[in-house]
Amino acid sequence: MTTASNSRPVEGILWTFGAGILFVGVNVFVKLLGPVMPAAQMAFIRYGLGLALLIPTFRVIARMRLTRRQWGLFAIRGALHSVGVAMWFYAMATIPLADVTAMNYLSPIYITIGAAIFMGEKLAIRRILAVVVGLVGAVVILRPGFREIGPGHFAMLAAALLFACSYLLAKHLTDETDPVAVITMLSVWVTIGLLPMAAPVWVTPSWFELSLLFATACFATLGHYWMTLGFRAAPITATQPVTFLQLVWAVALGVILFDEPIDPFVILGGLMIISAISFITWREAVAKRRQITPPVPPQKMT
Repeated sequence: MTTASNSRPVEGILWTFGAGILFVGVNVFVKLLGPVMPAAQMAFIRYGLGLALLIPTFRVIARMRLTRRQWGLFAIRGALHSVGVAMWFYAMATIPLADVTAMNYLSPIYITIGAAIFMGEKLAIRRILAVVVGLVGAVVILRPGFREIGPGHFAMLAAALLFACSYLLAKHLTDETDPVAVITMLSVWVTIGLLPMAAPVWVTPSWFELSLLFATACFATLGHYWMTLGFRAAPITATQPVTFLQLVWAVALGVILFDEPIDPFVILGGLMIISAISFITWREAVAKRRQITPPVPPQKMT
């Protein structure tokens, strides 16, 4: 846990900044492969290759005594995440980078709603208003009735919701088991879950395409590791705003590499969602500090 005494904000920001660059690299690789490979197959190969990077953790998991219930939760999370990943890959291949990136920020909004419904977390009026602002931001991005909303947009909305459900299950499992098991079992179950989706649409990939997918797996794995280092070095209130730079990189690379026009409504809606997440994150940090810091006793006048 990061405390005020051991916080290293500059280091945390740098790790988080680097992770954001890696995640945008993942987006670019998937976007490049979108026209030549089915989304489900891309996702399956990416997770299969990423699973190879986690082989050293299998020995650790083999020594754990997981209950039948925990195995069931791992399987449910894997099923939800599998569909979410397939939809995310489809969205990345069919709609602009900026749209995917901005809508992906909806996951924390969904998580806040889900935590209130399923985990009994209280929502103060200010957090409710922040959630509303975030959802309005999604409407600004989509602009139903003012522009064509394609299957890719609906896929991204569903993907963000499924990722939120996966995160809530991960939060529950992390409280009961080792985080190594949570990460590794996700890769195992997602690889299994994507196989029946990939098999019917399989096309033989070239070595170049495989190399891009391996780079995608490496970038994603390293990005999550760097993000973890960032969270360990500094409070999330310091590192979270840096993750929103991904929207800037997505807009820039969409214009430069894929000739995608700059949509001011996507940027406006993304900023609304980002503002809502930032407020929710700040309020959670304040609440945790109040729980940890004991009240100051009243001073006697002498």
